[in-house]
Amino acid sequence: MVAPVAAQLHEVMGEVRARTLKLVAHLDEDQLTAVHSPIMSPLAWDLGHVAAYEDLWLNHRLAGQELLRPGLAELYDAFETPRAVRGDLEFLRGAELLAYLDDVRARSLEAPVRDGGELHELVIRHELQHTETMLQAMRLAGLEPPAFAGPAGVAGSGLELVEVPGGAATIGAGPEGFSYDNERPRHVVELPAFSIGRVPVTGADWTAFAEEGGYSRPELWTPAGWEWARDVSPRMGAPDAPIVHVSWFEADAFARFHGARLPSEQEWEKAALAGLLEGTYEVWEWTASEFSAYAGFVAHPYREYSEVFFDKGYRVLRGGSCATHERIASPHFRNWDLPQRRQLFAGLRIAR
Repeated sequence: MVAPVAAQLHEVMGEVRARTLKLVAHLDEDQLTAVHSPIMSPLAWDLGHVAAYEDLWLNHRLAGQELLRPGLAELYDAFETPRAVRGDLEFLRGAELLAYLDDVRARSLEAPVRDGGELHELVIRHELQHTETMLQAMRLAGLEPPAFAGPAGVAGSGLELVEVPGGAATIGAGPEGFSYDNERPRHVVELPAFSIGRVPVTGADWTAFAEEGGYSRPELWTPAGWEWARDVSPRMGAPDAPIVHVSWFEADAFARFHGARLPSEQEWEKAALAGLLEGTYEVWEWTASEFSAYAGFVAHPYREYSEVFFDKGYRVLRGGSCATHERIASPHFRNWDLPQRRQLFAGLRIAR
């Protein structure tokens, strides 16, 4: 008899896999294997990577079995094969890819569940994060699933601020339940009073910024941001929905345009936990913070998840997006990317 925790995890794994396959059901083989952007993987590579990651963590490292197909280990290792070269690789396609997904899953359902299912949860969330990455690639190529509508509307303007009193703020995930290593340990910080946007910056807010010269005023931009901005077209979006697919450079310039700034990630988390923010899971929200370790950080279960990205110019995003599964969205979750990147379902919220 399968233990209740294992049965529940197996059910979730099945639901997540069905969701993954539904997201790409409208695509043909050429669309699945094409390189839609130099900074994104072919969608079929992502699917194979999801299966290889599951086989590594549940079947090999947890259950002690040999990898189902050892020759695929390097092919689907994200550090051994950077995105720029994945389109040139002989990754699995078609029926062979689907069979690999199924065969790995059949073995995974026999793997023991330990530590409350921590590694099972890791595998589940890894797949969910990759489906969001796949949606990014599909959006860049204009190949989104028919039912994917993007960010929902919000009431009001991102220029309307709410006040947050100064004082102590408890930041980070607690010791119970699943969290990523970069969310721990939980700690207390002192923050002065600040104000922050009630809702994310909207398409109407952004149109005004663009039409009033926001992209042509170098004093609004960091030097690197201004160099980047000279080669891009201004973003536009639905007037009553959060602006989406903007870079950190753009977000920072928009805030400066309004005599404001981006919030620190600690400010964002304090305001979110106090229930002062609306529309928090429509777009990822850029913060002023560089991605770095909390004091007392311990890499777990492998250093390549977070540690190798610390203090290298990546900026933190908080919240979640219309492409983020609710199992991942959390006030403690720390997303990160380079300041020039636009492919994320990312917007912003200003602060003063």
